[in-house]
Amino acid sequence: MLRFGIILLFTLTIAGCGKKEHSSPRAKTSAEAPARPLAPAFSLRTLDGQVITSKDLKGKVVVINFWATWCPPCRAEIPGFVELYDKYRDRGVQIVGVALDREDKVREFVRGFGVNYPVGVDAGGRLARGFGGIRGIPTTFVLDKAGRVYRKYMGYKDKSVFERDIQALLRE
Repeated sequence: MLRFGIILLFTLTIAGCGKKEHSSPRAKTSAEAPARPLAPAFSLRTLDGQVITSKDLKGKVVVINFWATWCPPCRAEIPGFVELYDKYRDRGVQIVGVALDREDKVREFVRGFGVNYPVGVDAGGRLARGFGGIRGIPTTFVLDKAGRVYRKYMGYKDKSVFERDIQALLRE
């Protein structure tokens, strides 16, 4: 019995109790990190008549949120985006709302919710198709400073999720 216990202890020590990695975690080097796909080139006319293009956003961390006024999870995310934009806009972060809705409804919503970042309407879905199609809303893309897709989120996410991404990309 003692011999069985020693063999079991030795086996568990060598095998690492099922752990696949025996070394301490370390940061991935750029050669190990997966390549980030480039976001599609786009332009969006905002509610105030300005045009935002992907080219204009280079060098910034960008959060692009596809949403609609009638979508409860979308409505729940908006206050978090307003807070994040207040906090990070002067640090090189741009949030862009892309409403998949009627412009009159979007204007009313933006005023009522105090949205402080640019919002445009993609009624025909051209921009959504450029991003590979939006299968559900909200869908949010976080882009790095080079315009590559860092993360894509489908469904409601707490602002802390986006803040974590923003902070990581600002450090790059």
